[in-house]
Formats: sequence, structure tokens, C-alpha cells
Amino acid sequence: MKVSVCITVYNEEKSISRLIKSFLNQTKKPGEIVIVDGGSTDKTVEIIRHWQKKDKRVRLLVKKCSRSEGRNLSIELAKNKIIAVTDAGCVPKNNWLEKLILSFKNDKVEMVAGFYKMTGDKPIQKAFSVFLGVKKEDFDVSFLPSTRSVAFKKELWEEIGGFPEDLDDTAEDTVFNIKALDYGVKMAHAKDAVVEWGMPETLRAGINKMYLYAKGDAKSKVWKHPSKGFASHNIRVFSIILRYCLGIVLLIYSLRNPPLLRLVILLIIFYIIWAFRKVFIKTKSMESSVWGVLIQFLSDLMVTKGFLSGINKKNYFSNDK
Repeated sequence: MKVSVCITVYNEEKSISRLIKSFLNQTKKPGEIVIVDGGSTDKTVEIIRHWQKKDKRVRLLVKKCSRSEGRNLSIELAKNKIIAVTDAGCVPKNNWLEKLILSFKNDKVEMVAGFYKMTGDKPIQKAFSVFLGVKKEDFDVSFLPSTRSVAFKKELWEEIGGFPEDLDDTAEDTVFNIKALDYGVKMAHAKDAVVEWGMPETLRAGINKMYLYAKGDAKSKVWKHPSKGFASHNIRVFSIILRYCLGIVLLIYSLRNPPLLRLVILLIIFYIIWAFRKVFIKTKSMESSVWGVLIQFLSDLMVTKGFLSGINKKNYFSNDK
């Protein structure tokens, strides 16, 4: 079974060699590695061309484009019927591809959801892992795949119409997955098909991710999640907005009714304790939990900003299949 590994990259000179090397060292060798560079201004293209000289399976197209456009271009160029996808910034385990495509032995399977392990030793990285990802114990049959670790038949991608190309490079996999479910896709899950995903090392980088994710989710207009129901990201952001609106109303009323101020202060203290406890349960780190409190308040602000920025954009489910 030949597989095309398809990725899109942009300014990844520090990580691209490690990523390509991880593909070449897989226990299941890819038939080709199709890379679309979205217009890097660093040495990414130069490094990829160096790898092309060492292995003819490495293919490269340089075209200034968004991540979704690059992803679609790489898949369009792929020669094989099975497509495996991961993201720049991730590093697959050496048996990732073998585990990921195993389910395709069943001809009815059209898509396989792999998994990602969040990595980073810094306290702030461990804190971000609680906000940005899913723990392995939460991976089950309701888990929708991420482009960090997924494989599908190229014909499914063609039927769906590819990844949406106007979501600010976020949430395109959510839209793709939901459209696949609308088509009645037969999906398998491979918990052991793991890539490592490095968590942000700075507060600015992590908070910016949250903003972009929220903006993409809002633009996708996904209110009811296929597996989580009304616990979708957009509903969660809406509940955050409602939470703060109620808090502001209470604070205003407390200015005229001082005893009510005690309730506002208690609610704030409770929220701080809740955020601290949430991170501590997952990380067992006091320092990460302190970061978690700060990240909680900043993420509330940034996901609200992202949601409001994206809410009036195009609805990707307004058109017929």
C-alpha cells in the first residue's frame, strides 16, 4: 500500500530537517513526501532542496499561499490513493505511518484519525497543553482527527472539495471532518499513530494561537459539534462572553449595593482557584498551575476577540454538497 505524505510549510528552517528525517526513518516507508512551501523567507526551501538531492521521494512546490491552499496543492500533486497528513512543527514517531494506515486494510475505511502528544518541559508549555490539546486518555471513537495526524483516501478529499481556504489557517480540519461525516465517511481511530506537537514557549505565541483558533471556529459557524453536541468551541466561547457580561453587571450593581461586592470578589477568587486546579490536575506542577491562572484570563480575552472577529464571515456549510 503506497502512501503520499503531504505537508505545507512556512519559515520552518529550524524544524524542517527533523521532520523530513522522521518521514524517511518510518518503519513504513512513504511512497513520496510532497511539500508545498508557502513562500518562506528563511532557509526552509534551501534545506528541502538539499534533502531532495539525497532522496528522490522528496518533492517540493514553492508557491505563496495560505496553509489550507498549500495543503490542498500538496494533495493534488500526490500520486498515491492514500494521503497521510501532519503539520510543520510536529514530529512523527518512527511507527506513525505504519500505525496510521493499518486500518485501510479494511476497504470500507476512508479516514483514520491518529493522535498527537503535546511536548515541552517548560512550565508554561505544560500549562498551554491543558488549553490547546487533548490528553491520550480522552482519545476515543468520538475524537475527530486533526491535521497533525490523519490519513484519508484521496478520492474522499476530492468528493468533499478539499480543505476550505479562507479560515485564517485554522479550523480547516474541523470543517473538512464535518463534511466527511456528512458524506457518511467510515472513520477508524489509531491511538498509537502519534506525532509530537511542541507547545508554545512564550505567552504571546500561545495566546495568539488561541485567538486564531477562535477566529477560525467562528468563521466555520460550527455550533453543534458532531461528537460533542452543543459543547462545541463556539458555544464555549459564547458561554465565556456571557460569563463576563454577567460579571460586569454584578460589578455595576455592587457599586450601589456594597454587600454585593463581596459576592463579586468571591466569584473572582473561585474562578482563580478553578483555573489553578484545572491545570494542576493535568500537570501536577505548581508553577504550571500559576501560569494556568494567567493563561485562563488572557485566553478568555483573546478567544472572545477572535470569536467576534470571525463571527460575521462566510458560513462554510451554507452551500450544498
